[in-house]
Amino acid sequence: MGAVWLVYGLTLLMSWQTLRYWRAVPQSLPEAVTANTVATGSLPPMVSLMVAAKNEEAVIGRLVENLCRIDYPRYELWVIDDNSSDRTPEVLATLRQTYPQLKVVRRLPGAGGGKSGALNQVLPLTRGEIIGVFDADATVTPDLLQQVVPYFQCPKVGGVQVRKAISNAPINWLSQGQAAEMLLDAYYQQQRVACGGMGELRGNGQFVRRQALERCGGWNEETITDDLDLSLKLHLHGWQIHALMTPAVQEEGVTSLLALWHQRNRWGEGGYQSYLDYWQPLLRNRLGWQKSWDVFCWFLIKYAIPTATIPDFLMAIAQQRLPLLFPLTTLSLLISFVGMARGISQVQPVGLWGTLGHSLWGTLYMFHWLPVMSSTTLRMALRAKRLKWVKTVHHGA
Repeated sequence: MGAVWLVYGLTLLMSWQTLRYWRAVPQSLPEAVTANTVATGSLPPMVSLMVAAKNEEAVIGRLVENLCRIDYPRYELWVIDDNSSDRTPEVLATLRQTYPQLKVVRRLPGAGGGKSGALNQVLPLTRGEIIGVFDADATVTPDLLQQVVPYFQCPKVGGVQVRKAISNAPINWLSQGQAAEMLLDAYYQQQRVACGGMGELRGNGQFVRRQALERCGGWNEETITDDLDLSLKLHLHGWQIHALMTPAVQEEGVTSLLALWHQRNRWGEGGYQSYLDYWQPLLRNRLGWQKSWDVFCWFLIKYAIPTATIPDFLMAIAQQRLPLLFPLTTLSLLISFVGMARGISQVQPVGLWGTLGHSLWGTLYMFHWLPVMSSTTLRMALRAKRLKWVKTVHHGA
């Protein structure tokens, strides 16, 4: 009976927090930085864009051409060739002759640390006050830096994450589901920040103030999700992270169930790793009560409830009763549906029925997170922490 009251109590508290998310008003956009800023005698901050690339011949050319067309007066592009065995080095050598702002560093065989190791190796060579990180399949609009850089005018802002969008969404039902998922994630990141919660970085399309990055010790080479790890470190050091619905960075979604399974298992395990690595400062309330409560609620929604849902459902069948977690799982479905609907309505003019249809399909698609988290939790409970960087193959679709 005590467990039932605990579930209802958590449902009530999380319902209150959900209403806070829905009612929060995001910060208005600062004035964009344009080339006219230079004419007035005030130079905008220098920005260093970094890309860690390994065997990316299918997309690296498009990436470099796209990032070198950004409309911003002061930036440089660093591509770290992580000992590629395909034609990536040859493609980059050709591109260097065309784009003077492109700088290429090739890592030697055996260099460790995955993506984090590559970024840490090149960081001392960069000149930017702001560091932007992209994946090799990214594409952006020319005004990206004009929209992002003004947020760093606030001295407390340590990072900015732009919305991720799926460039190959029309291919199949999996990529369509991922498109809705990215809108869901971006919407709640925006709302969490708006009500004093913890914004998170997402790896592709993330921007970090150099001063904040150096105070945090750079990227953690002992984790498989460097973005989530850095997010927690920034907040624990007193910095803020903004999350933007616009502009967006386009990336390829995976198109097969096997690729989705491997990618989401890495995300799930990396998320757990971050909480386990920083559990002591989190329990000591280093974030402050507002952010700590936000992190607790998000941990329940994203990790704890999905992990427990399948075992709870199987026990309910065996005992011929309603699942114990039924109130919490119902609330989670509502959170997913409303978040997708609101995210879609902000960036895609598809009408009422289109919004409802995409939100319903996206919510059904999110059920894949249940077996992912159940298997990830079981695996991590039975074996020690591991570092296995699983590369997502990019096809240039």
